[in-house]
Amino acid sequence: MKRIILVTGGQRSGKSSYAEGLAHQLTDQPVYLATAKIWDEEFRQRVLRHQQNRGPEWTNLEEETELSKYDLKDRVIVIDCVTLWCTNFFFKYQDVQKTLDSIKTEFDKFTAQDATFIFVTNEIGLGGVSENELQRKFTDIQGFINQYIAAKADEVILMVSGIPVKIKQ
Repeated sequence: MKRIILVTGGQRSGKSSYAEGLAHQLTDQPVYLATAKIWDEEFRQRVLRHQQNRGPEWTNLEEETELSKYDLKDRVIVIDCVTLWCTNFFFKYQDVQKTLDSIKTEFDKFTAQDATFIFVTNEIGLGGVSENELQRKFTDIQGFINQYIAAKADEVILMVSGIPVKIKQ
């Protein structure tokens, strides 16, 4: 049965750890789908450390935009993270509406599978308004996509200082 869970919160609020723990509760063979673009060697080493820390029971996949190219039927998947996924689309299109439309289409295509999806995202709009136009545009994209996923989600959890707060169940 398809299930969508959104785990959101601020930077270092415990989102990823919570999502990984939840995945472990649901299956002994979870999938970790990383959306990060590896920009430099330091980040590559960070990714390798994270993969090693998760352990051999995890299937580790990396995909910057086209999540739906993976057949993950009947699996439990942690998608970490929506913010980096949005960034990859925004850099590709440099247009707010094209970015939003592309992400929504890909999200719908990906989540059409019968699987459990645990999306990790950031609440970057909780702070002040940036003086930078590009940052304001991205914050808008992130906020709209978070709303889109939350509306389709079966559960939404807000992480606050490592504590999960159920927003939608």
